[in-house]
Amino acid sequence: MVRVLPVTHSPPSKPEEAIEIPAATKRRLGLDDERSWIVLTESNRFVWPGPDIRPSENESGYCGPLPPALFEEVKRRFVELARSQRHRATARSE
Repeated sequence: MVRVLPVTHSPPSKPEEAIEIPAATKRRLGLDDERSWIVLTESNRFVWPGPDIRPSENESGYCGPLPPALFEEVKRRFVELARSQRHRATARSE
């Protein structure tokens, strides 16, 4: 079972509910040049691979990991929001 947080180009209405992905990280991951945010208030849970997986332009389909400091910030803030019940998880299936 994995938990996936959405990434969006839409700026968050409440800054504490998302984390912007730095431009350098987006370039390294092969993402577009538009500003993007990781949404912390919602997630999808599913058995990997699942219905929300989209094809990637590279052969493996793997873009790469987030930098450790960014991953730790996402994890810390996600857990805080989940504990304060400001998070919505959706169980997905095929």
